[in-house]
Amino acid sequence: MIQKSIHRLLMTGFVAFISSLSLMAQHKVEMVPFGDMDQWIDRQIKESSIIGGNTKNVYEIGPTSVIKGDQVYKNMGGSPWATSNVMAKVAGITKTNTSVFPEKRGDGYCARLDTRMESVKVLGLVNITVLAAGSIFTGSVHEPIKGTKNPQKMLQTGIPFTKKPVALQFDYKVKMSDRKNRIRATGFSKITDVPGKDYPAAILFLQKRWEDAEGNVYAKRIGTMVTYYYHSTDWKNNVSYEIMYGDITGRPEYKAHMMRLQVTESYTVNSKGESVPIHEVAWGNEEDVPTHMCLQFTSSHGGAYVGSPGNSLWIDNVKLVY
Repeated sequence: MIQKSIHRLLMTGFVAFISSLSLMAQHKVEMVPFGDMDQWIDRQIKESSIIGGNTKNVYEIGPTSVIKGDQVYKNMGGSPWATSNVMAKVAGITKTNTSVFPEKRGDGYCARLDTRMESVKVLGLVNITVLAAGSIFTGSVHEPIKGTKNPQKMLQTGIPFTKKPVALQFDYKVKMSDRKNRIRATGFSKITDVPGKDYPAAILFLQKRWEDAEGNVYAKRIGTMVTYYYHSTDWKNNVSYEIMYGDITGRPEYKAHMMRLQVTESYTVNSKGESVPIHEVAWGNEEDVPTHMCLQFTSSHGGAYVGSPGNSLWIDNVKLVY
């Protein structure tokens, strides 16, 4: 009797083991291009002499190379990634911001995203202090940045994408600021407190977009994955997050403040070459196929110019699971 029970337990465990192997075999894992974070472009840009004339390293994710001078950057080598690292030219002054950095990890690199303050002060000409969150996202930036007004319009959000992965997988590490509240620093107005703690975030939206005759762009939300990080933690590897499809408002995982339609204002370039907002107007259904993927990792969740200096998020080995 005991031997039969042991045999039954062994067989149950063996079947579970085989089932898990079968489940793993059913899924295919694909690295997002340059998602191993091992290749970086080092843009070496000399800032204007009136603010010090220092040469700054402005990093982009793409085929390993060095670019010297204040050249406008466009995504290179098929890299889908843009960053919050930018070159600005305001009132004739060349200024850079770097809040995303390559950092050594094992035999390669990872991406470190920092929330930090950035200032430009020239007596009688310009006095700007902005909060800059570290962010990497699929899309591109329209350089040079010429002001702090409507920063989302300076971004092309999302890349063409027609697949339907079941999950997003990556490695991450988090360091939280000890601030209880966030701050808002837009550049020209007074720096103010914003209630609530600042959280790093990972966000993936799959959209089905279309354009009308006037050049307005609309979208259905096909797939959704959003997670905030609430505590500091050491490296967590190969963590997978389910991508939920269709109208998810009835699901227990749905959190409106993170996942609702039009939760942020995003822009794209229409067929007329204009930067226009993406109007997210409806949930898709299970049969809909996306046209674009918007994937973002950020050290601060509150949008442009809002966050807590000291927040950091490290990201590596970004993959899609099918």
